[in-house]
Amino acid sequence: MSNIADTNTLPANWSKRPYHRKWLLDQANGLFDFFQTATINPKGGFYDLTRDGKPLSTDNPVRGIHTSARMVHCYAIGDMLGRPGAADVVDHGMRYLWRKHRDEKNGGYFWQLNDDGVADGSKQGYGHAFVLLAASSAKAIGHPLADRLLEDITEVLETKFWEQRHGAIAEEFSEDWQPVAGYRGQNSNMHLTESLMAAFEVTGEKHYLDKAVRIADLIINRRAREEAFRVPEHFNEDWVVDRNYYHPNEMFRPAGTTPGHWLEWTRLVLQLWALSGKKYEWMPEAARGLFYQSMLLGWDRKLGGFFYTLDWDNVPAKTFKLWWPLCEAAAAGHFLNHHQGTILNEDQYRKIWNFIANNTIDRQFGGWHEEMTEDLQPANSLFPGKGDIYHALQACLIPLFPAEGSLTKMIKEHPLVL
Repeated sequence: MSNIADTNTLPANWSKRPYHRKWLLDQANGLFDFFQTATINPKGGFYDLTRDGKPLSTDNPVRGIHTSARMVHCYAIGDMLGRPGAADVVDHGMRYLWRKHRDEKNGGYFWQLNDDGVADGSKQGYGHAFVLLAASSAKAIGHPLADRLLEDITEVLETKFWEQRHGAIAEEFSEDWQPVAGYRGQNSNMHLTESLMAAFEVTGEKHYLDKAVRIADLIINRRAREEAFRVPEHFNEDWVVDRNYYHPNEMFRPAGTTPGHWLEWTRLVLQLWALSGKKYEWMPEAARGLFYQSMLLGWDRKLGGFFYTLDWDNVPAKTFKLWWPLCEAAAAGHFLNHHQGTILNEDQYRKIWNFIANNTIDRQFGGWHEEMTEDLQPANSLFPGKGDIYHALQACLIPLFPAEGSLTKMIKEHPLVL
């Protein structure tokens, strides 16, 4: 009798196979291990890390609000899963958000801090979106500051950022809330969509979900559809696409189009569709279009990985490879398999994880390479080290749960089965 398993008895999807599920959980635990203690700055907030897991700088480093908020979110997930020590990381981050990042004089949350105080006092939509995510995730585990933070950030978003006439948020204000004119961005609104869904899940308050639907309708159902489901990044104040926009910060506002965001929206649109009772017919159609275009235009067919940006003629512009589009592709593939399973979706899901396993996971030091050259050598032209657990952790954990909501909701409703 052969000891080789009959492949016909195995689930068609990798995400249902026990070995793959155990492998994903092992990768998630590796990420938790890499960041959990090394990233804690005893003076508050979190360090960015070098490739080998040491603080990138201990000499008065700048702490961005998105990093503080993402760490809260990720280790709240860890606490929900039962990871020892995760709750302490959440508490460290929540105290820093509430006591340091929050502007007690003018309201809102500072973009960057250092040991001396405010390094950049601007009020960024991107950062405020992640504060809402942190508050929602902290509420899911019952952190004592969560309700205060959630109430405060909700009011700030509603009264300062939300533009009812467009159904999206403004991008940026000065420290004392003077508008920074001339620009609207999809990136901050995309992350706010994720956060609004999380807030809806932990509160049941429909106004959060209604805003998420309006943002997705504007950016995906209208603007991305007009561009054959390529997501424009940059707009003027009337949400007209600005094809010539340039900003020196290519990390947050890259020129051209960014296939990684098309993949991120694939997951978010399907999650929004599920949370909304599957009543918006345009959402699954859009998700298919976004994923198809990202794989067709963004994937390097010779070497693998996603080009960071394309120009408006679909020619790769920034050709280096980042880790986070791969993460979003893996999560998007799982959502598509769950809702619209096809052999093609599963093949893409496997291709993405094969690439990650062979190229992106740092077998020497732990964590994941956040940047590689076009020919797949580790690099640091845009990202200085390893500063982020958020994308990779979610990529590892999302396929372990039904694709019907955020991780915090799914972990609570569906005990993890390997």
